Amino acid sequence: MFDKILVVCVGNICRSPTAEYLLKNLLPNKEIASAGVSALVGKPADKMACTVAQDHDLSLAGHQARQLTAELCRDFDLILVMEQGHISAVTDIAPAVHGKTMLLGHWLGKQEIPDPYRQSKEAFEHAYQLIEQSAAAWAKKII
Repeated sequence: MFDKILVVCVGNICRSPTAEYLLKNLLPNKEIASAGVSALVGKPADKMACTVAQDHDLSLAGHQARQLTAELCRDFDLILVMEQGHISAVTDIAPAVHGKTMLLGHWLGKQEIPDPYRQSKEAFEHAYQLIEQSAAAWAKKII
């Protein structure tokens, strides 16, 4: 049912690439990508996001941020966002995708995942833990 999954955050350099790469490992037969509502287009994943991911044996190497577009939204079966406000941002870009846009933390009691950008390593670690738990929960539901 959900063969193409898009993960969305703001800049597409911290949370969504981490979720994208975790989901790719958990769901190798699915097409998984990420984008940002205000993407830092062409930028690699944030250095601290890479460090924390590497601490958990996950590489974000090769990631390049890209802007969320209406076409991109239409191309995916499920759009997972980090915060409630991102649902509005996504549907402002592509109103027709409201029904397939959900929180990544939906299965963790609709948990929002705070943005660690320009914060401490602990903030990145906290976000990573929430993303990892959320990705695992989604993988169980999707397989």
